[in-house]
Amino acid sequence: MIKNIIQKYKFDIKTDRIGPDCPFTHYKLYFKSSMKKLCKKKFRSFGTDSEFRAGAYAFACSNIIIGDRVTIRPNTMLFAHPEKNTEGTIQIENDVLIGSNVHMYVTNHKFNLSNQNIIKQGHSSPQPIKLKEGCWIGSGSIILPGVTIGKNAVVGAGSIVTKDIPSRTLYAGNPAKLIRKLD
Repeated sequence: MIKNIIQKYKFDIKTDRIGPDCPFTHYKLYFKSSMKKLCKKKFRSFGTDSEFRAGAYAFACSNIIIGDRVTIRPNTMLFAHPEKNTEGTIQIENDVLIGSNVHMYVTNHKFNLSNQNIIKQGHSSPQPIKLKEGCWIGSGSIILPGVTIGKNAVVGAGSIVTKDIPSRTLYAGNPAKLIRKLD
């Protein structure tokens, strides 16, 4: 049993992720100073006055860039691609607002072969996600591979974003559609 605990501790310290399934590092998210140290160590970049709150999850942290004054709230899940030098990055610029329970995925399951189970078809090529400065992603939204959210754009709560969203617009729904321009 002690051997299993030691192995789990080593895994949590070395793995390229943060989340509740990594208890030996996750507890650090409850304390601002240890949260900042952990995030600066794990993420490719972690900005000034940013926070990664307990209950949030990030996979392939080394391919995630978080700008200044960004808060990653509980139940938010960031899934970058684990291979270095791929298109599978998530970039969140400065002053981006992200509600709780937002999910971002840079890849998806393939499902184009009708004679083969989906689980055996593998994954699509990774495509980057970019959230530009000042945008707002409403709670419960899902951002799919290859999407860029424009500067100061708003994504309504519960939306599923399958395509790029231009700057200064409000999009909402499943799939997310233009509601209005914000001029």
